[in-house]
Amino acid sequence: MSFTFEKELPTPEAIRAEYPITDRIAEIKTERDKMIRQVFTGKSDKFLVIIGPCSADNEDAVCDYVNRLSRVQEKVKDKLILIPRIYTNKPRTTGEGYKGMIHQPDPEKKPDMLAGILAIRHMHIRAIEESGLTAADEMLYPENWTYLSDLLSYVAIGARSVENQQHRLTISGIDIPAGMKNPTSGDYSVMLNSVYAAQHGHDFIFRGWEVRTTGNELTHTVLRGATNKHGQAIPNYHYEDLVRLVDMYSERELKNPACIVDANHSNSNKQYLEQIRIVKEVLHSRSHSSDVEKLVKGVMIESYIEAGCQKIGAENHVYGKSITDPCLDWASSERLIYEIAQKA
Repeated sequence: MSFTFEKELPTPEAIRAEYPITDRIAEIKTERDKMIRQVFTGKSDKFLVIIGPCSADNEDAVCDYVNRLSRVQEKVKDKLILIPRIYTNKPRTTGEGYKGMIHQPDPEKKPDMLAGILAIRHMHIRAIEESGLTAADEMLYPENWTYLSDLLSYVAIGARSVENQQHRLTISGIDIPAGMKNPTSGDYSVMLNSVYAAQHGHDFIFRGWEVRTTGNELTHTVLRGATNKHGQAIPNYHYEDLVRLVDMYSERELKNPACIVDANHSNSNKQYLEQIRIVKEVLHSRSHSSDVEKLVKGVMIESYIEAGCQKIGAENHVYGKSITDPCLDWASSERLIYEIAQKA
C-alpha cells in the first residue's frame, strides 16, 4: 500500500469528552432542532434561510458573521429561522485547493487533521455560545460526522456525494434535517432515490462497528443547478423546475416532502450577485402556487462579511472575504433577509 500512516486520531467520543458542550449549548440545540424539525414536518410555516460563507476559513471572521446573523434573527424570528453555514470541509472538483478547516486550520500552513478536528469543534462551540444559533455543515466524510453531531442542526450532502452509499446510509442514522442535493448531472431521480434510501433503516459498517439505523424522516431535496456535457450551468430554480419536483414527489412514498433551493453554485453559475434575484424568484414562485409554497421550505445563500473572493495568501488579505467561491457581502445579505421576511 502507498499509504503513510502519519498519526492515529482520537475517536469522536474522546474528542467530545475532552471538549464537551455546556448544558446551555445542549438546551439551545434542543430548542433549535425542534423549531427546524417543525418546519419540515409542516407544523410551522416559518421559512428557513441557510446562509453563510462558502467555507469557514477563519474562526474570528466566522463568529463575527454569525453574531451579526443572530441580531438579525431576533428581528425576523416570527417569519424566518436563520441557520448559519459553518462549512468546515470542502469538496474539490479536481482534488486540489483548500479542503476546509478540518484539513488546514490555517489555510496558509500544511494540513494537520488533528488540529483541524479540534479547531472546527472549538469554532462551532464558540459560535453557539456567542450567538445562540446552531449551524449547518456539509457531510463530506461520513465518519467525521460524530465529531460535530452534538452541535449541528442541519447537514447537507453535496452533488458529488449524493450517489454514494455510505453517505446515504449514514444520513439514515441521524436525527436532524439532511439536504440531498441533486447531482451535477441534474437528475432528480438520483436525488429522490437518495432521499428514499436515507429515510429507511439499514445495517452497515460504521467506524469499525456493525450498526443498524431506523431512517431519517427529515431527509429532503436541495436544488443547486446542474452542468451539461459541455460544462455549462443549467439552473433548476425556476417555477417549472419546482412544479416538476412537486410532481415527482407525488409519485413516491416519501415522508415530509420538502425542498431547499440553493441560490448559488450552478443555479447562479457562481455569479454571486445573482443570488438576490434567484431568491426573489423562488419567493414569487411560492406565492403563485400553494403546492410549491408547501414544498419549498427555504433557501441557501453564500454570504460573508465582504463581497467576492480572494486567493489564499493574498498580499492584502481582506478580513471576512471568502477564499473559495465568491459570496454576497454582509450589507446586501442583511437587506435580502429582511426582504425574505416580508415575502415568505
